[in-house]
Amino acid sequence: MNEACEQYLNYLTHERRLATLTLKHYRRDLALLEALAGGNNTNTRSHDPAAILVSLTQMDIRRFAATLHAKGLGPRSIARVLSGWRGFYEFLRHQTGAANPVDGVHAPKADKRLPETLSPDEAVRLVSFADDSPEGIRDRAIFELLYSSGFRVSELVSLDTDSIDFATQEARVTGKGNKTRIVPVGRHALEALQRWLPVRAAILGNAKSTAENRLDQGHLKALFLSKQAKRISVRVIQHQIKIRAAQQGISLDLHPHMLRHSFASHVLQSSGDLRAVQEMLGHASIASTQVYTHLDFQHLAKIYDAAHPRARKKT
Repeated sequence: MNEACEQYLNYLTHERRLATLTLKHYRRDLALLEALAGGNNTNTRSHDPAAILVSLTQMDIRRFAATLHAKGLGPRSIARVLSGWRGFYEFLRHQTGAANPVDGVHAPKADKRLPETLSPDEAVRLVSFADDSPEGIRDRAIFELLYSSGFRVSELVSLDTDSIDFATQEARVTGKGNKTRIVPVGRHALEALQRWLPVRAAILGNAKSTAENRLDQGHLKALFLSKQAKRISVRVIQHQIKIRAAQQGISLDLHPHMLRHSFASHVLQSSGDLRAVQEMLGHASIASTQVYTHLDFQHLAKIYDAAHPRARKKT
């Protein structure tokens, strides 16, 4: 990858302090831009990748977007790629004063898809499975916390034991952009955590007695541990939630983020306070939170269709 791209990635890493996975996506987007620019190089006088990128015009970017669409990339994915390119050229603009060729280029319109959620009954059923094994106690605490506080699964796995304040019934979590927020934790989640903590201590004690040299400080502090006494991974939680959903007869293709969607939708339906939900979710823009108002409208529409005499369907 050329020096300009590496400088931008260093900026995102050290100044913006973006998450590792986010940086991986940006690197992939820039590699794609380099590949497209190399295959569609109209600047025949230069073979320098950085010079080629600087020479690109808005027309080139439009052609690249059309190429990605023709190859089957969806509108949302194209929009994300364009966003990554736009940020790169904005970085260059501040350095060189050159125009941003991505400005004014938009992805094809995508159909609006509302996030899928559990019903309140399904959410309760998910966390009511009968399993008092160490793994079962851990999983119940994880699911209760995801649904209680609307964490991203990446935020949940990064929690340490001191992230939960049982006295104030709050959790301190670090989200996107390394921003810290305080969110309330429900009674059922706190009770599940109280059951998990002694189990966690036993797992850690057994591991210390057999393989203390393999335990680092990060694992010792982690709130949720695997059987090997290591900080639990996102993949393990994704796997466990599907197993538990199947055991409880929930037919949805359940994933951890669906509990976040369910938390937001259910809190908004009960309170109507969009700003509060935005703060609890850690959304930088309220536009990201407004999708849940559409979910709430779906609920109202169903009630209307079932109850209003002029809306009932003829049998």
